[in-house]
Amino acid sequence: MIRTALAGFGDSAHYLHAPFILANPAFQLTHVFERSKNRAAEVYPFLQTVRTFEALLENPEIDLIIINTPNDTHADYTRKALQAGKHVVVEKPFTPTVEEAEELIELAQQQNRVLSVYHNRRWDSDFRTVQQVLESGELGEVHTYEAHFDRYKPVLNPKAWKETASAGSGTLYDLGSHILDQVLLLFGRPQSVWANIWTQREGSQIDDAFDLHLNYGRLRVRLRSSLLVREPAPRYTVHGTLGSFLKPGIDIQEDQLKAGEIMPGHPNFGVEPESLWGVLHTDVDGQSISRKMESLPGDWGIFYQNVADAITDDAELFVKPQQMVTQLKVIEAAFQSTQTGQTIHLS
Repeated sequence: MIRTALAGFGDSAHYLHAPFILANPAFQLTHVFERSKNRAAEVYPFLQTVRTFEALLENPEIDLIIINTPNDTHADYTRKALQAGKHVVVEKPFTPTVEEAEELIELAQQQNRVLSVYHNRRWDSDFRTVQQVLESGELGEVHTYEAHFDRYKPVLNPKAWKETASAGSGTLYDLGSHILDQVLLLFGRPQSVWANIWTQREGSQIDDAFDLHLNYGRLRVRLRSSLLVREPAPRYTVHGTLGSFLKPGIDIQEDQLKAGEIMPGHPNFGVEPESLWGVLHTDVDGQSISRKMESLPGDWGIFYQNVADAITDDAELFVKPQQMVTQLKVIEAAFQSTQTGQTIHLS
């Protein structure tokens, strides 16, 4: 088994990582790093808590470390874990800069260690369904793709690290990296980027809204996010020469994990109710039709199964760190566009 440690125990570790590690027999979750608290032990008494990150690095019985820590620590902790000979899964964003990402990719290759980034939302129910619709050809040639990742958080939490200005902070790095990763998976690298990244909430230390435009020639992509959206727009809106697909709601896995009743392995885990199914508008034999599309089940566990296969059987990673270099180049171009007001062409 792959002996695994968590580099922290906030909500991410509790709800987004630990349940899938524990549900997969390829892994054994053994250690957690918490400087002073004992949150992990309260939930998982079998975990051994250590008080320094170095204690994880120095333990020869740990094979894999999950870097689920504040964004500005990702590069440093990943570097140290790889140097200690550990395999690494790091939360998004991979790193704040392209330069750091390229350095860590080279280090992982030198150390012959598996390095992947936790882009679990490639296996969201809604995104998997969008992929299915695109692959069906029922939309024809896609010319417009729009995705939203909105929240409603009008009250600032100054004690939360996500609300503190630091390297890799802000909504584009946080929520935006997910929907940008999905677009790059679907369409590859765009020709150019235009963006507006700004702060909406009074007193906020971070940029908490963005409007990102990606140019793919005849295809145009728009990605948007705000933390002041009480009633969200459709999650995905996709238009093609033959039809349109509109998908409301958001994948239910996180809500199920927090509720604790339907967990990975349950037949209803990741299964969306009909109220969240998208609607396909297209043409069949000259007749305009609109029909609900049953959502494919979401399954973030696919990510961890692939990591296990990569570690034990040298399987190809689904989420390659090299893909994150392209993502970070787009993010850096988005900030440059915001600062200059110009469209940034990617070389």
